[in-house]
Amino acid sequence: MQQISVTPTHCPYCALQCGMNLTPAPEGGVAVVERPDFPVNRGALCGKGRTAPAVLSARVRLTSPLVREDGVLVPAGWDEALDRIADGFARTRAEHGPDACGVFGGGGLTNEKAYALGKFARIALGTSQIDYNGRFCMSSAAAAGNRAFGLDRGLPFPLEDIPRTGCVILVGSNLAETMPPALRYLTELRENGGRLIVVDPRRTRTAEQADLHLAPRPGTDLALALGLLHLVVAEGRTDEEYVRERTTGWEEARAAAMAHWPEHVERITGVSVPELREAVRLFCEPEHAMVLTARGPEQQAKGTDTVGAWINLCLATGRAGRPLSGYGCLTGQGNGQGGREHGQKADQLPGYRSLTDPAARRHVAQVWGVDPDTLPGPGRSAYELLDALGTDIRSLLLMGSNPVVSAPRAAHVEERIRSLGFLAVCDVVLSETAALADVVLPVTQWAEETGTTTSLEGRVLLRRRAVTPPDGVRTDLYVLHGLAARLGVKTGFPTDPEEVFDELRRASAGGIADYSGITYRRLAEENGVFWPCPAGEPVTAGEPGTAVHPGTPRLFLDRFATEDGRARFVSVSHRAIAEEPDAAYPVLLTTGRVVAQYQSGAQTRRVDELNAAAPGPFVELHPRLAERLGAAEGDPVAVVSRRGRAVAPARITTAIRPDTVFMPFHWPGEGRANTLTNPALDPTSRMPEFKACAVRLEAVPK
Repeated sequence: MQQISVTPTHCPYCALQCGMNLTPAPEGGVAVVERPDFPVNRGALCGKGRTAPAVLSARVRLTSPLVREDGVLVPAGWDEALDRIADGFARTRAEHGPDACGVFGGGGLTNEKAYALGKFARIALGTSQIDYNGRFCMSSAAAAGNRAFGLDRGLPFPLEDIPRTGCVILVGSNLAETMPPALRYLTELRENGGRLIVVDPRRTRTAEQADLHLAPRPGTDLALALGLLHLVVAEGRTDEEYVRERTTGWEEARAAAMAHWPEHVERITGVSVPELREAVRLFCEPEHAMVLTARGPEQQAKGTDTVGAWINLCLATGRAGRPLSGYGCLTGQGNGQGGREHGQKADQLPGYRSLTDPAARRHVAQVWGVDPDTLPGPGRSAYELLDALGTDIRSLLLMGSNPVVSAPRAAHVEERIRSLGFLAVCDVVLSETAALADVVLPVTQWAEETGTTTSLEGRVLLRRRAVTPPDGVRTDLYVLHGLAARLGVKTGFPTDPEEVFDELRRASAGGIADYSGITYRRLAEENGVFWPCPAGEPVTAGEPGTAVHPGTPRLFLDRFATEDGRARFVSVSHRAIAEEPDAAYPVLLTTGRVVAQYQSGAQTRRVDELNAAAPGPFVELHPRLAERLGAAEGDPVAVVSRRGRAVAPARITTAIRPDTVFMPFHWPGEGRANTLTNPALDPTSRMPEFKACAVRLEAVPK
C-alpha cells in the first residue's frame, strides 16, 4: 500500500461513524490516531475502530477475483470474472425473465454504492428483486417513524442533546458493548442530574449505569410501553394542549392503552407495578425527556407496533418535536440510515421516495434518462428474497453482506443459497457466504476508497481514501460499471464516487431525504451535514449565487412531516410473540452482540486482538437454569429450536432472567446462533423475529 499524509476519515463499523485520523504506520500500512475535532466521539474509539486497519492487510483479505472450477474457487483475471457474472445473469434473464435475477446489498455500503446498486438492479438487470441486510437492522423503527411522523431518520436530534435532557428511556440497547464511545452521553446525562431507565432482559454493562433497570420477558416490550402509557393517563400526566394542537388519533390510542392496566402488564412482562410507576415518575417529572430504541424492541414480528407504542408515550407527554425531547432510534450498521434512503431497499427510490409513487418514479426516471414505466415495482423483502433463492430467483449478486451467518433460520438460508444456479459475491474477505459463490470479486474497503455515509444522527459524512488498494482489488462502482456495460448499458454507471454522489443529489432533490444541497466540499469543511438539506434558492433574483441551506440537525420543531403537520398516534395492542415456549421448548432465546465483534464477524474475526477479547460463542444462562441442566461454567450446552441446533460453552450469570438464554450471533459453525432464530416477519416492516424464540437446552457430553 502506498501511504499519503494524515487523512481525516471515519470508522468502518457502526452507525456512530466515529471520526478518526489515519497516518502512515512505522511498520507499513496505516495506523489510527485520535481525531478530537469530530464532535460525535471527540477522539474516543472502541477496540474495533482502533484495530480497523488490520483488515487492510493482504494476509486476511481477498486480493484477486476467484472463479469456481471443478467445484473449487481459483484465481482469475477481472475480465474473466466480470464476463462470467454478466453471462450468468444474461442467461437467467433470457430463460426465466428479469425477476429471476436477485440483488442483495448491505448497510455498510456507502451512499454512492447503495445508490448505484439500486440503479443497477432496476436499469441494468430490470429486476424488482433487490433488498439488503439493513432490513434486519431498524426497519421496524423506520416503519413506525414514517407512520407517526411522516419521516424516518434514526435520531431527529444530534447526540449532543442527550446529556441535556431530563430522562432517557433506553429500550433494548447495550451501548456499552455495541457503541462504546456513545456511552459517554449517558454518563454525562447522569452527571448533569438526568435520569436513565434501561429496558433489557439482561443486566448488561449499560443497564448497570441505569437509575432504573426494567427486565421484561423477551417479546413483551409492547405491553410494557402500553402499561406505562396507561399509568400516564391514569395519573393525569398527559400534555393535553400538545395532544390537541400537534397530534391526531389520540382517542383510539388512549383506549387501547387503557386495556393494559398495571397488574395485567406485570403478569405479561414480569416487571412489577412499583417499577412501572417509578418509570413513569422519572420520565414525566422533568421538563424534557427522550425514548431511544434499538434492536431489542425492533427485531420482533410486532416490532413496528412496539416502536409505535413507545412513540405514543412520547406524544402523550408532549415530548416529540420539542427541544431536548423526542423519540429516536439507534441505528446499528455503519450506513444503515443512508443505505435505505437511496434505492437498495425493495420498495424505495433515491431520496427515500416510494417506488409506487408516480411522481417519484417520474423524477428519478428523468435523472436516469429512462421511461418511468420501465422501472420495476416493489420486490421481496430481505428474508423473503433469500427464501426464494433457487426457486423464483435463480441468480444472485450479493454485496456487503454475509447472510449464511446473519440471516434468521440461517441453515435454511444457506441451503437456499447453495441451490442457486449462479451466485456472485463482492466482498473484502472470503466470508462464509462468499465461499459458496461461483465468482468472488475482491473489492476496496473504507480506507481505500472515498465515499459518503449517513450516521445515526442523519449526519452525512465524507470518508476519504487514505491508501492505495492492492493491485488485484477494484471498487464496487468499478464492478457495477463493468457489469452494466456487459449487459448493454454503456452509460450511467460512473466509477468516480463524487460523480455518483452528484447524481444522487439530483435524484434525491425534493424527496424526504433531500441531499441536493450537500457537496463533498461542504462535508469536508463542515464535519458533515444533516439532511434534509435542499439546494439553496437564488440569493437575489437575477444575480448569481445561492443561499446555502445549513442542514437540519433537529427535526419537527415547527411541524411534523405529515400532510397536516401533526404527528399520528397509532392504536396498538399487545400480542404474543410468534413462538411462545411450551413443554418441548420451554425457554426463550434472545440474541445480540458483544463488544469485540461486529455483525457476522466476517472482518472482526480476522483481527487477532479482537479474537483474543471474544474468541467464540457462548450461551448465557441463569444459575437456576444451569442447575436444572446440570451445567457448570464453560460446559458445552446445546440450544435447540424448531429450526436447528447450536452448541457453545455455558456462561452462568444472574444478569439474565431465569426463563431466558442469550447467544451472540457473530460466529459460524456449531455455535451459529441464527441457526435457531425465527424468520416470522413483522407484517409492516418485514423484520424477522430475531429477539425471541422458543428453545430447549441439552447437556453435551464432555
